[in-house]
Amino acid sequence: MAKASWVYWIGALALVVLVLPFAGLLVSTPWLRMHFQPGDVAAISVSVLYTLLALIIVVVFGTPLAWWLARCQFRGKVLIDALTLLPLLAPPLAMGLLLAMVFGPYGWLGEPLRRLGLELTNTPQAFVLAQVYGAAPYYIVTARSAFEGVPRELEQMALTLGRGPWQSFWRVTFPLAGLGLASGLALAWVRAMGEFGIVLIVAYFPQGIPVKLWTNLQDSGLDAVYPLLWLFFVVALPLPLALGLLSRRQPVY
Repeated sequence: MAKASWVYWIGALALVVLVLPFAGLLVSTPWLRMHFQPGDVAAISVSVLYTLLALIIVVVFGTPLAWWLARCQFRGKVLIDALTLLPLLAPPLAMGLLLAMVFGPYGWLGEPLRRLGLELTNTPQAFVLAQVYGAAPYYIVTARSAFEGVPRELEQMALTLGRGPWQSFWRVTFPLAGLGLASGLALAWVRAMGEFGIVLIVAYFPQGIPVKLWTNLQDSGLDAVYPLLWLFFVVALPLPLALGLLSRRQPVY
């Protein structure tokens, strides 16, 4: 019992350390003199709209990749796994520099795209591109785990009952992996909306919430960041928090 009590105390201490910054925000916020800075509302619109667009791209392209990695065995799969993890392991600023080297106005791919009228630096398209690279690895890793958690025996039973592969996916695989996919989507949502390092390099304009927080801090001091910071938490966190709690209460299958 004594040993167990030490575990509880250490766990409680870890919880306090995790919550401490948010408690500090609650205490230090100057509630009576908070007001938005010029451009804050536009930054909110930019982040919400382009995050939704980025998530559509992540889901459309990331879900087939996650299923392929979860279900298919082939020579060289370890290399594919490593390549998939590269954007996740690279520091955000380094990832932004890599994107600038490729998609920048003088990059080997950016220059021909610019000639075709597609600018991928400091444009809405560049903002979405940065968010996709910031969020996609998190969604793919989570979605892959969700697909791997679906017993293959159930998929085989659906096939033996006359269902085609597409019907088996939608009626068996997708429902059973749905909670994990939703968790991956929520994680990608908050990662895309909060992406700072990549966006700072390739899409300083139009300014979303993270970059606007930085400019407010630099231009006007700490008091200028509180309204936008609180609004970021209100917009970005409810979905991942709700799905995270739901995933703890319900089994995957």
